[in-house]
Amino acid sequence: MARFMNFVFYADDPNALATFWAGVLGYPPPDPEGFAAFVADHGVTAEMVASRSVIEDPSGVGPRIFFHHASAPKSGRNRVHLDVNSAADHRPTPDEVEAEKERLVALGATPVRLVDQSWGDFPEYYWQMLDPEGNEFCLQ
Repeated sequence: MARFMNFVFYADDPNALATFWAGVLGYPPPDPEGFAAFVADHGVTAEMVASRSVIEDPSGVGPRIFFHHASAPKSGRNRVHLDVNSAADHRPTPDEVEAEKERLVALGATPVRLVDQSWGDFPEYYWQMLDPEGNEFCLQ
């Protein structure tokens, strides 16, 4: 049976994008030397290592995210995106979402639009955002 391994981003600058997402998720920043040692056992060349990066949740709970150098600029909309929660253990309030949005903007994210549907059976309050390379994600 197959099992989930990585989220993978294609990136113009894999290490810079890995650093951004490490900051978003509270992961340690990428460690190029540790990554090189990890992949050396798999026959990966030094040139290949230089064009890739990885971040991992030190607790082992969150996903591993792999960054691979893109062969062309991003064009069009993502077919898949990440949803990021502003609070670890509860549905965040609008004030918590706004504070986290400002933190992510300081890291390099760009807000696209606020979705405020605070009424009805399934209220939602979230920001559609872009990471530094234009990949869409939602912050709730």
